[in-house]
Amino acid sequence: MVRSRAEFRACALCGVPRPLTFHHLIPRKLHRRTNFKKNYSREVLNAGIDICQTCHRGLHKLHDEMALGKHLYTLELLLEDEAVQRHIQWSAKQKR
Repeated sequence: MVRSRAEFRACALCGVPRPLTFHHLIPRKLHRRTNFKKNYSREVLNAGIDICQTCHRGLHKLHDEMALGKHLYTLELLLEDEAVQRHIQWSAKQKR
């Protein structure tokens, strides 16, 4: 079934209505590490945002998992990052 653009929700980063994927703010790969287990609750570890595939791929190309988990673990921190801002501007211009 092909969805119309009206059925898509807006990406939390670029704001464009597209099919969304779930991005763990602290990557799942880090959840089993002692430092993360000790310092974050299960709810915080499982927190995430719904973003489009273009933004999701871009985040993981821009930053490795450790940088995302240690420094960019909230939506606000992601939006403040200059590299992410440039990617968001580019992503918003892309066609579906």
